[in-house]
Amino acid sequence: MSDTRVRLDELDRRVLAALQVDGRASWRRIAAVLGEPERTITRRGTRLLESGVVVVTGMSRAGDATLLRVACAPGMTRTVVRALARREDTTFAYALAGSMDCIVELVTPRPAEVVLDELPGVPGLVNSSAHPVLKYFRTVHEWQPGVLSDDEVAGLREFEPVTPAASQRDGELTREDRLMLQALAADGRRTHDELGRIAGISEATARRRVERMRRSGRLLVRAVVEPEALGVPVEAMLWIKVKPGQVDTTGHALLRSPLVRYVAATTGEYQLCADVTVADRASLYSFTTSGDWLAGAVAVEPFVVVSAMKRSGVERL
Repeated sequence: MSDTRVRLDELDRRVLAALQVDGRASWRRIAAVLGEPERTITRRGTRLLESGVVVVTGMSRAGDATLLRVACAPGMTRTVVRALARREDTTFAYALAGSMDCIVELVTPRPAEVVLDELPGVPGLVNSSAHPVLKYFRTVHEWQPGVLSDDEVAGLREFEPVTPAASQRDGELTREDRLMLQALAADGRRTHDELGRIAGISEATARRRVERMRRSGRLLVRAVVEPEALGVPVEAMLWIKVKPGQVDTTGHALLRSPLVRYVAATTGEYQLCADVTVADRASLYSFTTSGDWLAGAVAVEPFVVVSAMKRSGVERL
């Protein structure tokens, strides 16, 4: 859980942004790109990790992605979001302000069973609607908040970010791969030597397998950090109704903004869902009422995130 008492300065934010480019980048590499002494970057980065301001995790998605719009009984929103955040198959769970009390993303090989049989049993959950994800335009591990220059991002990036498929099966992994993925889920910065010892393989083999999984998108390394720490404290989920034939155009137009963390095409009345972070509410108003991406939009329904109890598979309660 993030310690809000940790005071962050501009260099801290640059280190956080560097970890968002590559959560496994060495302190030496980050120091070289940022033009700072390695000792300073090591000290700052270690402090940020130990305080919980940032958590580096390795995700492996397997199953079908579904977005849930959830309504809760009065006074039960926090309880419901907590219960959903504790599920292993949820990647994020946010409490919202507005007519929708929370939004959750599930990635599971059995979405129908979860939605029909398990969710109705969550205490305090009054109603939910399930919206299968058809396509990702961007997921959070690809997001760059605009803190670093393009040259700095390029200098830090060892692997091109892979946009995951909305539906993905898990049949290609070996036992050793699974052991390493479990270890990386707990600590995405584990060394290849540590991973090799955990999986019972050599350091060189561990390195090759981790690199293969990252290049294929099987392993997504994420630096989980509250947007507030990066200078964009207001977060909102936008449900966007799009003109027929304009889903792809609008989705790609949203990607041109560094404020957009996540965009998915879904089923239902609203064809796109986007996660946006901005400096203040005035900026949110500006984003939702102006911009090229609105050319294909019929309606936009924004919900401000009140509390993020889970991000990228990491509970932040």
